[in-house]
Amino acid sequence: MDQEQILTRISAMVDEERGLRDALQSGRIDSVTEHERLTELEHALDQCWDLLRQRRAKAEFGENPDDARVRPASQVEDYES
Repeated sequence: MDQEQILTRISAMVDEERGLRDALQSGRIDSVTEHERLTELEHALDQCWDLLRQRRAKAEFGENPDDARVRPASQVEDYES
């Protein structure tokens, strides 16, 4: 994935998070469903932010950003920029 694809994916996941919260509030889903999906989204977002950070760092130091790889969620959990 290139930078634009990663940013698009991040945006879509953030939109989905908002949608889940709205769905819970309106009673369309239950809290267990919301919590399970939010957990999945949080892990995927951590991975996307990490991949984006890797790509930017590689580009900054003259390396090929395409060499960046998605790392396991357990490795990038709770990533903070």
